[in-house]
Amino acid sequence: MWLSVSLNRPLVWMALMALPACVWIPDTALRMVSASMVACGLWDVWRQLRQQQLRLRLSQDAIGLAGDAIVISDVHNRVLTVNPAFTQITGYESQEMIGRKLETLAAARHDKAFYQTFWSTLKATGRWEGEMWNRRKHGDEYPEWLKVRAVTDKRGNITHFISLFTDISAQKTRERDLRRIGYEDPLTGLPNRRRLHDLMASRLRHLRAGESLDTALIDIDGLKSVNDSLGVEQGDRLLARFAQRLTSYMAGSVVGRLGGDEFMVIRTTTFDDHDKWVAMLREHMSRPFEINEQSLRLGLTIGSCRAPEDGRDSGVLFQRLESALYSAKRLGRNHSQRFRPALDKQDNPQLALVSDLRAALISGDQLELHYQTQHHPGTGDLVGMEALLRWRHPQDGMISPGDFIPLAERHGLMPELGSWVIEKACAQQAHWQHSGMPNVTVWINISALQLFQGDLETQLSSCLERYQLKPSQIGLELTESVLLDERAGDMGPRLQALRDQGYAIAIDDFGTGYSSLGYLKRLPVDKIKLDRAFIRELPNDQADAAIVTAVLAMAEGMGLEVVAEGVETQAQCQFLINAGCTLVQGFYFARPLPAAELEQRWVPQTLTEEAS
Repeated sequence: MWLSVSLNRPLVWMALMALPACVWIPDTALRMVSASMVACGLWDVWRQLRQQQLRLRLSQDAIGLAGDAIVISDVHNRVLTVNPAFTQITGYESQEMIGRKLETLAAARHDKAFYQTFWSTLKATGRWEGEMWNRRKHGDEYPEWLKVRAVTDKRGNITHFISLFTDISAQKTRERDLRRIGYEDPLTGLPNRRRLHDLMASRLRHLRAGESLDTALIDIDGLKSVNDSLGVEQGDRLLARFAQRLTSYMAGSVVGRLGGDEFMVIRTTTFDDHDKWVAMLREHMSRPFEINEQSLRLGLTIGSCRAPEDGRDSGVLFQRLESALYSAKRLGRNHSQRFRPALDKQDNPQLALVSDLRAALISGDQLELHYQTQHHPGTGDLVGMEALLRWRHPQDGMISPGDFIPLAERHGLMPELGSWVIEKACAQQAHWQHSGMPNVTVWINISALQLFQGDLETQLSSCLERYQLKPSQIGLELTESVLLDERAGDMGPRLQALRDQGYAIAIDDFGTGYSSLGYLKRLPVDKIKLDRAFIRELPNDQADAAIVTAVLAMAEGMGLEVVAEGVETQAQCQFLINAGCTLVQGFYFARPLPAAELEQRWVPQTLTEEAS
């Protein structure tokens, strides 16, 4: 690595030639010149030795600072020297290792074939790299990533080995944790949805003649009430206790948690007692739980099915379980429903659509965002725009959101779909900031499932940071049903936190669901969007006219803005102007348009206004 002392240098040759002259030349002056040349040669040799000594010292210091263990051994693999990192990793001091073979540190985890391959590869190629297990001084075993290089002489014979290794125990632990997180529910330690798919598929593959697979999807009713009265911490404690009891009762079966308040049970059986099994499961899990010195009896809604009668594929069984659970919820809480072909017939036209929607989410090139602008009714000024999800199916063309959004909610795709909308809307808003578009708020629709299954706040903040946006540039629209959905918990503090960060909050489809002045007064809301059902018959329908006028007066008194949706005619627009409405949205001003068409319409207009 470092240069050795070389005699093939001008000063050294001059010194060698001048050395005899110092003795044989009679002239004193010439002898002095020769002696000077000899001195210069000796000085050059001395300088080379100093440089070599400095380089060797620097190399030793660099090796000493290295975080990886370095070992130099002879051809018989006896240790010649080690660096301090070796001592830190193995616990052996340098003096203890000198002359000792490295093989004595090996853990008994590798067989003879492993070492035969190791040595044959090292001797054939001159190097080896891979994972190996060793033992520390105190006996505990650890994994290391080892690199070995053979050093040869000019004839190609191996003279030494240089080994460099790193302790990868922490890395191995992180990998195990990541695998566990990917397959386990963090609260209960039970298998999560992904792992349950694998376990169900495995059990289906190993079913023997005469065996069946009973599966049940259990939903805890009214968990929100527990969280509201006892606190979220006690609610989590209840979920953990529920998981423990379910696991104990179903010993030998697969028990998992899909998320929220949903659990799954899978058992292999030779008995034809599916309905009795579900009934006993309900009876056992409905027994009271003692939490905070209170006795809590839970209501359970259960959807169940049986393989192979109801399907032989894990994906199909999951869908049919969800169909059965959904049907049980429609029949009323605290009810059980086994899958039956009639449910499949109801869903059959939709199953292919659900599969295609999953594929569309993976590819990302079928989904689009269209934008419908919001205007001041009197001047036509642009004041905002709503992002609307569209699906351009490769075979069926444009599919209405009314067809695929309910399916996405029913089959657990809404959080992923909502995340896609937030990401694309933020990216588009960031692009518009640099393309001459008017600087207005882009409104995004938020579903209940995004609120209780996903981390909405974290996703919003990360998107704003990534695209360098302000919260005021993104508005959040929530339907009334979202605000009252017990699965989302108390929305007041969450909405207030979002509003404090700078997001505008609007209630969509106001007046069509569970309109309550109580929650409208209590929740931190900036706008309400009056549903198109009240605008459609204006100005001729007296009842609609009275409702619209009353809502506008109420909103003014509460300091809320009102956006009238579905404005399609001049007469409707004029009525709203006379009634005092300042924000409208509908076909009268603009239909929902793709981002590119919206830019073609508004960018030239904005540039013209700025120029004037």
